[in-house]
Parts: sequence; structure tokens; C-alpha cells
Amino acid sequence: MADHVREQIRSRIVTNCTGLGTTGSRVFESRIYPLESSELPGLLVYTLSESSEPIRIGPNRLIQRNLNLVVQAYCEQNSDFDGTIDDICKEVETALASDRTVNGLAKDLFITSTEISFSSEGAKAIGYATLLFEVDYYTNAQSPDVPK
Repeated sequence: MADHVREQIRSRIVTNCTGLGTTGSRVFESRIYPLESSELPGLLVYTLSESSEPIRIGPNRLIQRNLNLVVQAYCEQNSDFDGTIDDICKEVETALASDRTVNGLAKDLFITSTEISFSSEGAKAIGYATLLFEVDYYTNAQSPDVPK
């Protein structure tokens, strides 16, 4: 059995964000472990929530799913933190907008919000942007590992 479509989407987003100009290969499919200084600037990709509802009733019930996916961009605060974080956001938004169907796994993907924050935990101050995307996709109720 293949992975849940949600996991397939998350993995594809990681692929689409890998190799961007500012963050390079420092893209991680996790929210559990904090990024080390050597991993900055970097990205974390994870899912927050998903709502769903049946749109076709019967033996092959079709489920419409609305996934809230986060791409969090981290960098050390420096004299041009705002410029660096804006560059990262632009690169992520451009990469994801160029694959709105997430390689055929989804019907649509779009950004819904961006929040920019700072943290002074540890030896260095860290800034981050939380980009929230909505990903709309469909599956049959009996096969959440196959996109429709």
C-alpha cells in the first residue's frame, strides 16, 4: 500500500523546495527537531490539519480534503534579516505556485497566510516565517493513498 496522499503531498513539497537559491538542500520534513546553526537558512515542511467532507455518497464515497500545510523558513538574524526572509518566502512561493497540482496529487494549492517572528533562544537570535498553504485534493474513502 502506498503512503497516504497527505504524506505524498508533503514529500513532493519538500522536493519542490529543495535546491532553492537561499536554502539549498536544507529542507526537512519535520517540525519536531529544531534546526542547528549549520542548517540555516533552512526550511521545515509539515502539516497542521485537514478537513474533509464526502461529495459523493455510495459504495465509492468520494472525499474532498482541504489540507493546511506549513513551510517554515528559518534564518539567523543579521543586518538584513527582513530581506533574507523575504527572499526565502519569494523562492518558496514561486516554487510551489509553479506546481499547483503538486505533481497531480492535488486539485489546487495556494498560500493563505504568512507570519514573521523572531526567537532569541540559544546563543543566536533566529527569525522565521511561517507560510501556510491550503492544498485541496480528493480520495475515495476506501483508498486514502490514491488521489482522485
